[in-house]
Amino acid sequence: MTPATEVVERSSAQLELWHHAFGYVKSMVLKSALDLGIAEAIDHHGGVATLSQIATHVALHPSKVPCLRRLMRLLSVTGIFTVVEHPSDGGGDQHVYGLTPASRLLVGSSNNLAPYLALTLDSVSVSSFFGLGEWLQREEPDSLFEATHGRKPWDMAERNPKFNDLFHDGMAVDSSFIMDVAVTECAAVFRGLGSLIDVAGGLGGAAQAVANAFPDVACTVLDLPHVIANSAPPATNNVKYVAGDMFESIPPANATLLKWVLHDWGDDECVKILKNCKKAIPPRDAGGKVIIIDMVVGAGSSSHVKHKETQVLFDLLMMVINGTERDEREWKKIIFEAGFSDYKIIPLTGVRSIIEAYP
Repeated sequence: MTPATEVVERSSAQLELWHHAFGYVKSMVLKSALDLGIAEAIDHHGGVATLSQIATHVALHPSKVPCLRRLMRLLSVTGIFTVVEHPSDGGGDQHVYGLTPASRLLVGSSNNLAPYLALTLDSVSVSSFFGLGEWLQREEPDSLFEATHGRKPWDMAERNPKFNDLFHDGMAVDSSFIMDVAVTECAAVFRGLGSLIDVAGGLGGAAQAVANAFPDVACTVLDLPHVIANSAPPATNNVKYVAGDMFESIPPANATLLKWVLHDWGDDECVKILKNCKKAIPPRDAGGKVIIIDMVVGAGSSSHVKHKETQVLFDLLMMVINGTERDEREWKKIIFEAGFSDYKIIPLTGVRSIIEAYP
């Protein structure tokens, strides 16, 4: 290898390390865009806006407009917004920013993912990672989240109203988004059910989506008493709310739904939850099944780099609370340990899948 080649290789290696090390800046700038409401500002002006229009709408201090320009440059380079240059009346260039498919998911009332991103980027969530290296060196029975904050995330939600709102609002918009995908792409999974229990269903977004798409399915949301008492909306004709504990028992139904639940727990806890689900449903020949909406690492668009990277990033996110994202082999293990006879994996658009488990 020539000296010139070595220099090129070292420089490329440095670029790779810098790209990873500075990745958190992208996350924090995205958080600032959420806090300021930049996407809403652009949407307010019809989907395109100048820097001055954005600055006025978000009540930016005049001295910080140059900083906003630099934020918008990063957000444009990373694909959150588009940018074009137009000549201004003064003879210079004025940047005009527009929404992309990604930032369109940050505005409006339908499929708005801003609350979920706000939860993910909140200081409570992010700060847990600062002690990761030290935590890995210890024989630590508590999760990294507990070691950092002194309690589990759901216990923190029960005691911290701000985090509680972030948590449940984030879960609600995620339910709406993924259930829209699920009932559209996999209608056969839900069609023909007489009843469904949405286990640990929170505000009931998943159950409501099923009930809206399939009015003949009677849906019940099961969650802890404080969640039902403090957060659940009023019951409707097709969606009821029941206080209970999935580790104790689950009310009977044709099917149980576990959306984004099992990745929070270790194998032993998952087997216990699945066994309780199995007790609640009829035999397979009578239509009984457990519907799991979760990630199956390696399933789906495995050729897409962002797809693969997002799955393993999410696995580390779940490691913080002692949860895990499982590949098919790991799902098969807990499903069969819980006494089920078979299963089917149906990849959804995005990074998640539906798993049907049959008694």
